[in-house]
Amino acid sequence: MRRRLVIVAASAAVGLISGCGGDGGDTSAPPPSASQRITVSSPAFADGGTIPRRYTCDGGNVSPPLSFSGLPSGSKGLAVLVEDPDAPHGTFVHWVVWNAPPSQGGWTTGQVPRGAEQGRNGFRKNGYGGPCPPKGQRHRYVFSAYAADRVLHLASGASADAVKRALTGHALASGHLTGRYGR
Repeated sequence: MRRRLVIVAASAAVGLISGCGGDGGDTSAPPPSASQRITVSSPAFADGGTIPRRYTCDGGNVSPPLSFSGLPSGSKGLAVLVEDPDAPHGTFVHWVVWNAPPSQGGWTTGQVPRGAEQGRNGFRKNGYGGPCPPKGQRHRYVFSAYAADRVLHLASGASADAVKRALTGHALASGHLTGRYGR
């Protein structure tokens, strides 16, 4: 019995240390589909550009400033997911936010809008966990935004999959911003 506990503890530590190379949680739900588009942008990096170190595990590990435009009328909340599709063991989740006020067109550095809720990321914490790919690798980080036609009723610390499932049939619009980071 003692040997089994040591193996489990060692496996958990390896997953946390490896950052984006570890198990990012359950991310098997397909992204919700939406007929309209949101424009997602950041003054910190262009779509397809390099995410500055400040917003990564090598810097301040704070969320970058984000802007959203084109949210349709009737939007009741905004959900944002940040995922690394290049992680070796499947998509790694860096941030899960839902029920952000749709009237707020932008978020400043490190800001979580008042009223928004945050879920559990792949680092097993609620909140933002910046890009942290394995040494010698460059990964893509996809910031996906969804305008919902209803408030999402989810448990505190919900997973990205739970948010995607809750958005199914309720996403009015979606948009994406992709940044890259390597170590």
